[in-house]
Amino acid sequence: MAGIVRNYINQLAGNPRKIFLIDSLGAILTVFFLFVVLRNFYEYFGMPQTVLTYLSIIVAFLCSFSAICFLFLKAYWTPFIIATSIANSLYCILTMALLFIYYPLLSPIGVSYFLIEIAIIFGLIYLELQVATTIRREAMK
Repeated sequence: MAGIVRNYINQLAGNPRKIFLIDSLGAILTVFFLFVVLRNFYEYFGMPQTVLTYLSIIVAFLCSFSAICFLFLKAYWTPFIIATSIANSLYCILTMALLFIYYPLLSPIGVSYFLIEIAIIFGLIYLELQVATTIRREAMK
């Protein structure tokens, strides 16, 4: 399993644009779920509609940043990958704080959704940081 992950990291380090594509596509999916699904069925999830709207706006900005990097960035990948991973980390911290704040209102489905989202994003953060490290290591050779 570790070998598969290492190979995937090396592939992404060889073509860093892909990490921005993955990040932006994931963010589009998150915006869709937050703004369309969870907002329209908030009574089943428990998170207030205004919070879901603000979260979707934040994620839309993160998506835009990743998409712009994917489309226009030609070199100096590492600082932008690290910036993306930091932004994703801050989003996860915000989401965790909102889970604690609104926990009494959240349904088990709502808690599960946000915990799964956080876990997936943390996996992406791990990949991003490993790719940035691999790119930096290769540049030093």
